Amino acid sequence: MSARTLGDWLDATLETNRFKDYCPNGLQAEGTRPIRRLVCGVTASLALVKAARAARADALLVHHGWFWRGEDPRLVGTQLSRVRELLDADIHLFAYHLPLDAHAELGNNAQLARRLGWQTDGRLGEYDLISWHQLPDGRDARQIAAHLKRRLGQTPVMVGALDRPIRRIAWCTGAAQDMIVEAAKSGADAFVSGEISERTTHLARELGLVYFAAGHHATERYGVQALAQAAAQALGLEQQFIDDPNPV
Repeated sequence: MSARTLGDWLDATLETNRFKDYCPNGLQAEGTRPIRRLVCGVTASLALVKAARAARADALLVHHGWFWRGEDPRLVGTQLSRVRELLDADIHLFAYHLPLDAHAELGNNAQLARRLGWQTDGRLGEYDLISWHQLPDGRDARQIAAHLKRRLGQTPVMVGALDRPIRRIAWCTGAAQDMIVEAAKSGADAFVSGEISERTTHLARELGLVYFAAGHHATERYGVQALAQAAAQALGLEQQFIDDPNPV
């Protein structure tokens, strides 16, 4: 199929026209060949592009693509290396940022909940990017941390009111640490995201809730896989997930 056919399906599924984002969503680099094999991954790093080429991908679907707002637009250095590898391989590149975070079924937040066994009881914030779940019984921070480690494969950083019983937990994947304020206002006892900043520790302490930094990459591995699987089923494509591990 053509890049336009795949792009139209992805755009419609994720409702990209609803979002004002920090990067272009959709087709970011166009190849020439028909698309039969789709490789997906979290970030369009040089390593992932090379792995997609080795896997004979016709198209690469990622969450973190290129051309971010404020980024140097010149094709030099590492950016040139990535673009050259992609163009030499004649691979189409598709990237979806906020639309993939927010999708109610295929999105990163929805798929993280599925991975953790949490029901999404409600969503809030801009584009409904924060999800929350009411736990059936109170948990403590160490229990939640152990569960995150088991399901995501790395130990989370936890800060804040560590002795507070956790009954309502909220989350937003990736670098959503500053959404901790909105999560606290919504009544959450704990908030899970991917990254942590120096200020996050003070905010968690002063807001009186627990913050878990469970890994940007670790929390955002699942949406792109769900999207690629849905696209493959709907459009008759082959698909494969390739992980480029990242401890952050």
